[in-house]
Amino acid sequence: MKTIFVTGTAGSGKSSLVSKLHEYYTRNGAFSAILNLDPGVESMPYNCDVDVRDYVDYVSIMQEYNLGPNGGLVMANDLIASKIDEIQNDVNNINPDYLIVDTPGQIELFAYRSSGRFIIDQITSDEKASIFLFDGSIITTPVNFVSIALLATSIRLRLNLPTINAITKTDVIDTKLKDILQWSTNMNTLENAISNDTDGETYSLTTSILRGLNLSEYEQGLIPISNLTGDGIVNLESALSRILNLGEEVED
Repeated sequence: MKTIFVTGTAGSGKSSLVSKLHEYYTRNGAFSAILNLDPGVESMPYNCDVDVRDYVDYVSIMQEYNLGPNGGLVMANDLIASKIDEIQNDVNNINPDYLIVDTPGQIELFAYRSSGRFIIDQITSDEKASIFLFDGSIITTPVNFVSIALLATSIRLRLNLPTINAITKTDVIDTKLKDILQWSTNMNTLENAISNDTDGETYSLTTSILRGLNLSEYEQGLIPISNLTGDGIVNLESALSRILNLGEEVED
């Protein structure tokens, strides 16, 4: 079994990508299953094979411990870690070729709490990889792009997994997509864009962060993905195969 964790900021299109990726594998004869790790989600664009909401009741936790929404989610995510053996048994009973993991909407609940890393470590898998989604509607300015690149690097450090970077919502940023892809592959272009867009302290801080980041991981650029049509999934699967299957791709 190969495990793929889909991460990104709230609203970046994680669940949509999980659905498209599952459809791609199924269409091409690979057996994939979906694990939902978000205890607070109300609806999903896919049929879930293993769902943490079957183990942890987010609403009951809020009521029992007199917690607000955020506190309830924090406790729910920590409780999920205590159920990992049961979750693993359910996954083993399905025994997919690919387990696609939809992580919580608030990425900090998964990436920055010890329970998230514990879950990653405890899921038994031959190979593991992570996909980080750059929300296309957010990174249309160079400062925002650097901010999300910094977050992506931080998430990669926390999860300690081979990571593929993708950009979502390409349908709604068509006019800016070319600029964003150039920023991801050419630091000089990005620095010039920062210079034209900012000045003073913002410029100094942004360029300092940029130079401190290791942008070599973006050498091949962000992989553009359409949330609506699924365009780009073939390129994404090729990148996953280089990590998970030693380059042997699922044929389209």
